[in-house]
Amino acid sequence: MYPAPFRYHRPGTLDTAISLLSELGEGARPLAGGQSLIPILKMRMDEPSDLVDIGRLPELMHIRKEKNRFCIGALATHARIAASEVAGEIPIIRDCAARIADPQVRALGTIGGSVSIADPSSDWPTLLHTLDAGVVCKGPGGTRIVAIKDFITDSYTNSLAEAELVTEIQVPIPPARSGGAYIGFKKAAPAYPAASVGVQLTLTAGNICHDIRLVLGAAGPTPVTSGEVEQSLVGHPLTDEKLQQAAEALVELSDPPTDARGSAAFKRVMLRSLFMRTAHTALQRAKGESVTGSHDYV
Repeated sequence: MYPAPFRYHRPGTLDTAISLLSELGEGARPLAGGQSLIPILKMRMDEPSDLVDIGRLPELMHIRKEKNRFCIGALATHARIAASEVAGEIPIIRDCAARIADPQVRALGTIGGSVSIADPSSDWPTLLHTLDAGVVCKGPGGTRIVAIKDFITDSYTNSLAEAELVTEIQVPIPPARSGGAYIGFKKAAPAYPAASVGVQLTLTAGNICHDIRLVLGAAGPTPVTSGEVEQSLVGHPLTDEKLQQAAEALVELSDPPTDARGSAAFKRVMLRSLFMRTAHTALQRAKGESVTGSHDYV
């Protein structure tokens, strides 16, 4: 199927793009890497009147370290992020970026586009929830920073205002004795995960849990988290018994859809299994071990 007809625009600056989106109104859509939007257009799931191509704006392509955080421009591709300093310093980011789809998609797809689409099966929303990232948005009214948990509000729904664009993702740098991991279960490399889990934790000198973040992906309309479950682990050694209890409690809160990737019951089984693997990898990394992450495939 081919997309419905649309007008194409290619502004030269970010401010021009925002002005153009504001002028064109609700029928306009921004186009970055196109790896999410173009399939949506082909399936006629959306029929915009105008596409505003922001894919070459230099203001949105940076990846830089600023004091206690990394700032990743919205147009940074998955491949660039996987090969960058941020992935070297925060291994959980490489787990995600280096295993999104295939090399062609990673070379073109952008972190800003992925987050903006808010696909509940997408990798970046789950990963960014795990790291408590902030989303920088700019529109006619200026710039604001939105916590990722407040940015994605429902399946394929975000909190962007009219003519507002994601310009940057801000990732806090974890403290010492921290480790994280992200693992998805996929039918094949190009597919979205049927289930995914992100874990980021910090240990005390005695290997007691000081802080922890647990996130289930593809498990509901938005990433599944629970402050109560996380707090149940703080102050304790992360034994298999404690982790299994946390896995059961968190999976109980999930609502994975039955679809071509599997039944809801099957996905819950996978989430429990992935949770334990992911937590063990995060623990090893927090203790200073070098562990290579990997997705599971059918």
